[in-house]
Parts: sequence; structure tokens; C-alpha cells
Amino acid sequence: MGEGQHSAIAWTARGTPVSTRFDDPYFSLENGLEETRHTFLAGNDLPARLRPGFHIAELGFGTGLNMLATLIAFREAGSPGPVIFTSFEAYPMKADEMARALEAFPEAKAAAGGFLRAWAGGDRKVELGGFHVEVIEGDARETLPGWSGRADAWFLDGFSPAKNPELWGERLLAEVALHTAPGGTAASYTAAGFVRRGLEAAGFTVDRQPGYGRKRHMTVARREDRA
Repeated sequence: MGEGQHSAIAWTARGTPVSTRFDDPYFSLENGLEETRHTFLAGNDLPARLRPGFHIAELGFGTGLNMLATLIAFREAGSPGPVIFTSFEAYPMKADEMARALEAFPEAKAAAGGFLRAWAGGDRKVELGGFHVEVIEGDARETLPGWSGRADAWFLDGFSPAKNPELWGERLLAEVALHTAPGGTAASYTAAGFVRRGLEAAGFTVDRQPGYGRKRHMTVARREDRA
């Protein structure tokens, strides 16, 4: 699961990428971009909280859709930069795979050009006009403990907990908490009980909110305002 392993993808008839490793689609079959906005942006009260130096971190970069939705929101809000977006990804997609997946979301695809060119060239740190993106490759259980950053907001977006439990275990969620700034938040599409309990055990105050589309619930969490 270390650096250098790539995604294993099958494509549905509608052009949706599905991880053959985890038997799970990379984004909602309904409208992945709107689900991202509902779950990860609104779930973390973004873009309202953005300010210079604001740091977003993510488990599971996938197609880059969450990053691009955040970039679009950052630009549309006229938020002051820099804003930092760090994502942890064990099985990175190739640039052409990302581009193919993003065909489903013209708005995101239109914002992706600079990033995709840099990614295709091997860059994993990309500066997009005050929006700084870094993708850390490798198993987050190994890479997150050694990370020196602390996020103001987390996007917890691994594959389904039933199919990818490694990204939702208590030890990793404890590392998420350790790498969260005072008053920081987290959001996830899943409302699985063991995920909520893991976040609570890590020190988050956890709430369940209405999910996107046919998903009844999602999870939002907040870290206490203490150093």
C-alpha cells in the first residue's frame, strides 16, 4: 500500500469510475459535485471560514473532485489566500483517468486544467493562484502520523467503511484529531456508528445531519477549542 501503487479502475456505462480494489464508485452516482458541496463544504461551513493560512486536509483524494469543488468555492467567494489543501491517497489515479472521470462535471473539469497538467508531469505540490494543493501518496495509517500539519477542516472521504475499514479505524481517527487545529471540524458522507464512535473517542463532538440525496444521514464533528 505504499507509494507508487496506482488505482485499479473499472468504468460503468455512464462513465463513472469504480475502484475494483474496493468495489465502490469514486463519487455519487447521482451528482458527485453537489454531494461534495453538501457534505464537505457545507459540512465544514465553507467557504465562509476560509482565511489566509486556512488548512483543509482530506483522506482519499480520488478524482480530485473535492479539491476542485473547494477551489471553485475559494475563487467564487473571493477568499483571501493562501488556502492549503492536503490530501492523503494510497492509490493515486493517473491524470488521464482523472480527466476522464471529471467529464461528468464540466464545471470541475474547467477548473482542473492547471492541476491535471502538473499532476501528469509528476508534481504532487501544485500552486493554483493562492490555493496550494499537496497530495501525499501512501497509506494514511503510515503517512499521517509523520505529517507536521494541523488542519482547520477535514474531508473524510475514504471508500465505504464496509469495504475500506482501514481508513476509518480508531487509530487513524485519533491521528486525524491530533492533526486538527483547535476548533477544527470534520465532515463525512458516512453516518456509520463505529465511525461516529471513533471520532468521539478521539475527542470530537459529533453530530448527525441530513445526507445528500438518498443518503439519510452524514457526520459532522468539531474539535474542542483547546491547544
